[in-house]
Amino acid sequence: MDELKMHSPNFAEENVAKLEAMFPNCVTESKDENGDMKKSIDFDLLRQEISTHIVDGPQERYQLNWPGKREALLTANAPISKTLRPCREESVDFDTTENLFIEGDNLDVLKLLQETCLGNVKMIYIDPPYNTGKDFIYSDNFAESTEEYLLDSGQKDEEGNRLVANTDSNGRFHSDWLSMMYSRVKLARNLLKDDGVLFISIDDGEVNNLTKICDEIFGAENKIGLITVVSNLKGRSDDKYYATAHNYLVAYEKLDFTSLGVPLPDKYLKDYPEVDNLGRKYRLQGLRKRGDSARRIDRPNMYYPFYVNPATLEVSLQKNNEYSIEVFPFLSDGEEGRWRWGKETSQERINELVSHRVGKEGRYDVFQIDYAEGINGEKRIKPKTVWDGKDFANEAGSLELKELFGKRYFDTPKPTGLIKYCLEHATKKDDLILDFFAGSSTTAHSVMQLNAEDKGNRKFIMVQLPEGCDEKSEAFKAGYENIAEISKERIRLAGKKIKEENPENTVNLDIGFRVLKVDSSNMEDVYYTPDDTKQTLLFKNTDNIKKDRTSEDLLFQVLLDWGVDLTLPISKEKILDKEVYFVDGNALAACFVKDGGISEDLCKELAKREPLRVVFCDSGFTDDSVKINVEQIFKLMSPHTDVKTI
Repeated sequence: MDELKMHSPNFAEENVAKLEAMFPNCVTESKDENGDMKKSIDFDLLRQEISTHIVDGPQERYQLNWPGKREALLTANAPISKTLRPCREESVDFDTTENLFIEGDNLDVLKLLQETCLGNVKMIYIDPPYNTGKDFIYSDNFAESTEEYLLDSGQKDEEGNRLVANTDSNGRFHSDWLSMMYSRVKLARNLLKDDGVLFISIDDGEVNNLTKICDEIFGAENKIGLITVVSNLKGRSDDKYYATAHNYLVAYEKLDFTSLGVPLPDKYLKDYPEVDNLGRKYRLQGLRKRGDSARRIDRPNMYYPFYVNPATLEVSLQKNNEYSIEVFPFLSDGEEGRWRWGKETSQERINELVSHRVGKEGRYDVFQIDYAEGINGEKRIKPKTVWDGKDFANEAGSLELKELFGKRYFDTPKPTGLIKYCLEHATKKDDLILDFFAGSSTTAHSVMQLNAEDKGNRKFIMVQLPEGCDEKSEAFKAGYENIAEISKERIRLAGKKIKEENPENTVNLDIGFRVLKVDSSNMEDVYYTPDDTKQTLLFKNTDNIKKDRTSEDLLFQVLLDWGVDLTLPISKEKILDKEVYFVDGNALAACFVKDGGISEDLCKELAKREPLRVVFCDSGFTDDSVKINVEQIFKLMSPHTDVKTI
């Protein structure tokens, strides 16, 4: 019976295994920092394997480098022995909600979510520190060997959180920020679906470096936008040369993102001057390509004829007696042009096309009929690369927070209008959204608000470090000791307000969230290093689970290890007087009875339910013979059940 590993994945080891499968001749052995032999990759051989010419050594290439980049990559790949502990008393609708609020270092959280959220997130939005010289950033300095140094040097607070000020006098000003972002964005990409998208808010200071990081991690071809967001309508009056009125939104797809468009604002209806016989407003858009790359030689396959019926002005791709007038795309200077659509698209959408006579000579041209309302009654358009208006302004975010709390606890919280605009064109009604720099939880508020408006069931995961509030701040005086407390309370207040304002449309609206907190592993060190344990301990039946941990703590670490959704419903039953957890019915059964309390009769009762997975405490078996018998019981009664121990 196998044991669960109870730590996050070791990506370096997994990558070595993948390379070994493809290039076994490139695998060698080397000594690690402890002098032990381990598998490693001969990179000179590997470079030769993937090159079509003789590789004689490192060559110059275009890339972004900074002191600490390699350490940032190692940091991202390094496994951790930590867990997420549930906190029912701070949660809302713990047993039924599908939302999560995770408190802790977001680097740890991203590692812990690698199994359970792998490829499941449709949209990530983050608003990280802008590196203005006054911001605090996460410091991931694993080069130091002692916790005492991190604490004494101010790189960790008394709660153990890595948090240091990144002042512009720091010689590693840009490097520290880049290292922080690189490891987190690299891990975040793994969580996105193939059609997922990442949005990052940033200002002028690091936008270029951030883009280069994302180009490297996502591939430059997957950059889908650099959006200017007018966030300060008046502009910053203390700027030296120009009053900055904007920030940026960097957007990258994982592989194959498709924008759903955004609703057409009412102010654009004037651009649809025509009305059909059903009273629908529309406009005519020329099918001939205008502007750049508009000539036949640019796209030869988009140069082909249409045939017009002069009596009805309808068009066809086939010539006959009715459709007799041939129309090619010619530029105004008479040169051969091209259409916007290929021939196949034109055939599929032929009912959207019509012809009209244009110019003094009255020649025929082809137009697309573009309705103000779509098939479902709503017209959607591509978002533009400049987002302006009061809904995107920082002041709107401040007012929203003040309306909920009565005071302004954040200087520049993002407005819900900004996040909702991202959600509207990037997500469908059942998608999962992640924000691992949650701040005041504007993202969670936006998800709930949009769900209320379109009856969606989007889910969110918020991640926030419990960074302490300044003791002189209004938030601290109001009883909020850290930002995570404000963040959670904002979700509670926003959910209540949304339901009160929309009672009819929000009956089934999920405004709850499970609170989980990053902590050290539930397992004692002996669990991870059994070979190093003194021989005397092996005969004492020492429990490998920490004394202060509950069965529910153990359950959530098992869910993480097995890659099971952390929001699935959990029930608890008594079977033969033993406490058993069931996750999502029979997705997983867990019995954490210790001291030889697991009997064959109990296992038979569990096997009758045929769970997909079942886990026991190793100390629950009186001896190895009982464990073997239990394995046989499941093989006979429920052969598809994966049985493991901790």
